[in-house]
Amino acid sequence: MRRFTHFTCVDWSGAKTERPKGIAAATIGPDGPPALLSPDPRWSREDVRDWLLRVAAAKQDMLIGFDLSMALPFDDAGCYFPEWEDSPSRATDLWKLVDRLSAADPYLNVLSFLDHSQAARHFRHSRDYVGDLFTGGTGRLRVVEQYQRETGQANSASCFNLVGAAQVGKSSLTGMRMLHQLNGVIPIWPFDPVPDSGPMIVEIYTTVAALAAGLPKGKSKIRDRSGLETALRTLGAAPPAKLRHYDDHSTDALVTAAWMKNASEDTRLWHPPKLTDAIAQKEGWTFGVF
Repeated sequence: MRRFTHFTCVDWSGAKTERPKGIAAATIGPDGPPALLSPDPRWSREDVRDWLLRVAAAKQDMLIGFDLSMALPFDDAGCYFPEWEDSPSRATDLWKLVDRLSAADPYLNVLSFLDHSQAARHFRHSRDYVGDLFTGGTGRLRVVEQYQRETGQANSASCFNLVGAAQVGKSSLTGMRMLHQLNGVIPIWPFDPVPDSGPMIVEIYTTVAALAAGLPKGKSKIRDRSGLETALRTLGAAPPAKLRHYDDHSTDALVTAAWMKNASEDTRLWHPPKLTDAIAQKEGWTFGVF
């Protein structure tokens, strides 16, 4: 089984601004505590993309987790966008479509994609604006998201829902733009095979890491030094240097980076029984969900 020496978690954000408060990144190496990667003044989505390009160029031996959904549901309806002739047939083409239709949007935003006459039909945009093909209720879910709910491993939301504090659609769609712009320089699991060396990207869900760190369901956010130290101790990691702010984005990134270091050595997590080749190419999977 492939082993990595460094592990980085990126807590992503779909906010419209150039430098969202919600982006945080933390890394941990073979020794020592996890540490925040802190640009000045804050990360932009383009900053993260460019940092990844530098990691790729350096061939750094790093597993990088992104807290976002890397595809939309496909399996339930046999396509991403029913009734749209241009609906792609695999995730990498979905990334290309989202990026192409949003090319005029700054900061890797996806406003133009969501305004597209066909795309708009599938999303719940606001309380008063719901596309005619949005399925209602929680919205459509990927196979991994359905499985997370059935097994109690997580309570994932639908990417087709863009309303409420728990919505993940905007962050996932902006992430798809970034993934397309990487142009294949870093393999992305499970769409690509695990490389023998160099970096690799996986989709992660920070709640899975929080539960592994001993936090109770429904209370997985840490906003103080004591809670962070306890969570990291449970994962066998030392506490980091004192943080300027103990916001849940930073602590999510720190705890999840430490969790990834442990989880990456669990062979089962690389071969979930529900993950078929077809699902891998069309919907992807959340690393850590087994």
